[in-house]
Amino acid sequence: MTSTPRKVAVVGGGSTYTPELVDGLGRQYDVLPVDELVLVDPAADRLELTGAFGRRILARLGHPGRITTTTELEPALDGVDAVLLQLRVGGQAARQQDETWPLECGCVGQETTGAGGLAKALRTVPVVLDIAERVRAAAPDAWIIDFTNPVGIVTRALLQEGHRAVGLCNVAIGFQRRFAAWLGVSPELVELDHVGLNHLTWERAVTVDGVDRLPELLAAHGAEIAESLELPVEVLHTLGVVPSYYLRYFYAHDEVVAEQRAAGSRAARVAEIEQELLTMYADPALEEKPALLGERGGAFYSEAAVQLAASLLGSGSAAHTQVVNLRNDGTLPFLPDDAVIEVPAAVDRSGVRAVPLAPLAPVYAGLVAAVTAYEHLALDAALRGGYDRVFKALLAHPLVGQVDVAHGLADRLIATNRDYLRWS
Repeated sequence: MTSTPRKVAVVGGGSTYTPELVDGLGRQYDVLPVDELVLVDPAADRLELTGAFGRRILARLGHPGRITTTTELEPALDGVDAVLLQLRVGGQAARQQDETWPLECGCVGQETTGAGGLAKALRTVPVVLDIAERVRAAAPDAWIIDFTNPVGIVTRALLQEGHRAVGLCNVAIGFQRRFAAWLGVSPELVELDHVGLNHLTWERAVTVDGVDRLPELLAAHGAEIAESLELPVEVLHTLGVVPSYYLRYFYAHDEVVAEQRAAGSRAARVAEIEQELLTMYADPALEEKPALLGERGGAFYSEAAVQLAASLLGSGSAAHTQVVNLRNDGTLPFLPDDAVIEVPAAVDRSGVRAVPLAPLAPVYAGLVAAVTAYEHLALDAALRGGYDRVFKALLAHPLVGQVDVAHGLADRLIATNRDYLRWS
């Protein structure tokens, strides 16, 4: 799709995700020929591990490109074509907090949804916008691909400031690969009618050669899909769709809260996995990404990121269809144009354009509209700060919606994140 060698920078390059991305780049040189991958991260120790391991991966795959590392952003931006954002402000310790204090108010503790997601947005948006301004100054033609959660809010912040940005999530490609395996077809032949907001989406159709195979999938694999989503299979059959697993936080909120209180946060397990992975990455004999990386999350992230970057940087005239996060601009007419939605889009060098979609049924549209309103308020709070803005965003969120609960959450959010909130 693109023949010119490219330079790609990864902000958050010390992440344990990085070998997944390196492996994808190494295997798809014909799709995206990267001659330099720059890993940027202030954590020099982690950066050294991921950089060295990444070089071994590329060497094993026979990839001619090189990996460089830097703890400063500016050196990475000279001649860069695309900047991938996968940073986590506050690290796993902040995630642990995001998944803990909301439970004290009887709300879901999750790092991208609900009160925890708002906390992450408040920490992240100012940092990302600072990075984006520096990218624009040094490499105004570079694309910013955001994988940093909450993707919808972060992407909206970037687009609102006029940056060349698009958001990316791995939920859609995960479903595509799973459905393709069940149908016995190549993933490239599977088209998803994937619609909603980031982490609030439904698969309304699974089309192969113009035929919707979703009813067939639900009939044959409904129980298995429902088990993976931890939702009753009757919900899938009644709605006739496959919801993202994040919908469980809405459809089974009280059950999730009870489970989280009993079992503890996901963050604790992720922190353990990260330490195990870093120990593995330090082994000079390791040349392939370990199976444990699959437990970290982000399956197929590398393939989605490589395909998106290749389409944005490619020289071909044909657009590639991929699920991304982009401006609404009338695609869902009940939302404002500047809302960021997650839908299939035509992607090429000129940018991303949502493909035409069938109207969204009220059972989904109501929730999408409510969460979009919350995201607007969340971004306002992230940009301008203040207790009242945090409270209003929480009050508007469908998982909160009560005055006393919103006040309790706002108090805890600000107290826990005071070191990251410039206005507090």
